[in-house]
Amino acid sequence: MSELVKEFNDYREKMNDKILGDNNKIIKRIFNLDTNAFSEGALDVKTKELLGLVASAVLRCDDCIKYHLESSYKEGLSKAQVMETLSIATLVGGTIVIPHLRRAYEYWEALEAQNQNQEG
Repeated sequence: MSELVKEFNDYREKMNDKILGDNNKIIKRIFNLDTNAFSEGALDVKTKELLGLVASAVLRCDDCIKYHLESSYKEGLSKAQVMETLSIATLVGGTIVIPHLRRAYEYWEALEAQNQNQEG
């Protein structure tokens, strides 16, 4: 697994376990709402992930961008689809989004490298 991807996922899992382990009802409901919002509905999961990616980039949340990139990758979205989505996010968010675009591109490459290593 790409070190960049592994580090992000390990940290996210560790901290989510700790946070959810505190058994705070409001936080658990927010996590549940997030999970349910991105499940199949009137919009398919791929579309919802791309919407999440745009919102995350415009809001400049690198963790959120990584999460939606990985979900998009797992859903089978192409690099071209993701990059076009990120181009819209950069247009909407302005040039301040460019550093996040760079990190998003790097993370997508890490996802691709991880998949190539698993196949080879």
